[in-house]
Amino acid sequence: MGIDQGTRIVETPADVGRVVADLRRTFATGRTRSARWRIAQLAGIERLVVEREDEIAQALADDLGRDAFETWLLDGSSPRSEAAYARARVRRWMRRRLRPLSMNMMPAVGWVQHEPLGVVLIVVPWNAPVTLALNPLVAAVAAGNCAVIKPSELTPATSRLLARLVPEYLDSDAVVVVEGDGAVTQAVLAQGVDHCFFTGGTDIGRKVMAAAAPHLTPVTLELGGKSPVIVTADADLEVTARRIAWAKLLNSGQVCMAPDYLLVERAVRDELVDRLGSTFEEFRAEAPTPGVRIVNERHFDRIAGYLASTRATVALGGGADRSSLTVEPTVLVDPEVDEPLMTEEIFGPILPVLAIDTVDEAIAFVNARPKPLAAYVFTRSADTRRRVLAEVSAGGMVVNQLIYQYSAPQLPFGGVGASGTGRYTGRWGFEELSHRKAVLVKPFRPDPRFAYPPYTDRAQALLRRLFR
Repeated sequence: MGIDQGTRIVETPADVGRVVADLRRTFATGRTRSARWRIAQLAGIERLVVEREDEIAQALADDLGRDAFETWLLDGSSPRSEAAYARARVRRWMRRRLRPLSMNMMPAVGWVQHEPLGVVLIVVPWNAPVTLALNPLVAAVAAGNCAVIKPSELTPATSRLLARLVPEYLDSDAVVVVEGDGAVTQAVLAQGVDHCFFTGGTDIGRKVMAAAAPHLTPVTLELGGKSPVIVTADADLEVTARRIAWAKLLNSGQVCMAPDYLLVERAVRDELVDRLGSTFEEFRAEAPTPGVRIVNERHFDRIAGYLASTRATVALGGGADRSSLTVEPTVLVDPEVDEPLMTEEIFGPILPVLAIDTVDEAIAFVNARPKPLAAYVFTRSADTRRRVLAEVSAGGMVVNQLIYQYSAPQLPFGGVGASGTGRYTGRWGFEELSHRKAVLVKPFRPDPRFAYPPYTDRAQALLRRLFR
């Protein structure tokens, strides 16, 4: 109960008001606005993931059954590179940006300056609980904000670790870890924080947006959806199969950008399915169990339910063991488009494959459904690539690879429509969590009389010409 005064970790909703008030007082001092403070916090994030790599790996092994290298790949390398990228550039990002003005504004000078928002809430999911806590935190502190981090209660070992480590590496008066369930998130939002950054499912995202609405708290929602992969007949099928299998096995398929289903030109569908099967078997040759670990019983039952109800042909896998919460990597051919497998985000190691006759059919199929967080296309054809990029709406798109888009801080990351709103990574995160204040400065003179009422006919004519 209450708050540990040494680490300022919040454990109950009853303490939330005091913690947010303390953060507001810290923000009001102005210390988070300096470049020096921001750079120090970013360096702290870098040191945290490097110096505590073994502890992070152990926590995620306890929570998700991950091996140490996959944890580094998903939850170590990205925050480190994101923080380093921002640390090297934040002084430049903070500079005012002069903007050219039209002649009717003259004499004047105009610029945009970036201001911190205040207190930012970061709601963290369970599937990549270090990366998806620290990457948004990079954006928050680079923009000069205070932050409340709320880890997922579904990864208790990682939550406890973040609660212990964050105050050791960052300013504990400005960055606080809050542990608990969804009620804690609601309690923080009820304080009217200045921004909420939520990563998770679409249904919970709607609840977060609704809870933020009474205070008009702006939200960034990084959600997910059914990310499609279009494979044309001219694709390099060996490479395509290898990259798809790697992306689907990453974190047992529990990745928001994971390939959710394949749309494959009929001429190469069977060959790609065969290659996927052999690639999955190759990648899993030294695995201790046939299946991969699912986070908890609720998600296991959901995924096992897809397998039990599908009307597709099982080309590979299909097994599930509730006692160990493991599901075999599974390739399913020709599921019905109205079954749960094809209407809900899978978020697991199941890969449905549907045959299509033309790229037009694939584009129409994707566009008839809610907009996904990511869409992928494998093709050698420049014309096909241009068509898919132009006609498919998704948060982001990748050609001939998957998931790499999240590791490019030079590009914005985020969803569209049901897959989310807002952008982050690199400068995009700095912009997302800053207020872009417009500033216009004019001298006292000249101050022509015709600009003020009562307006003569001549004055009206002049003003109409100036402001047309």
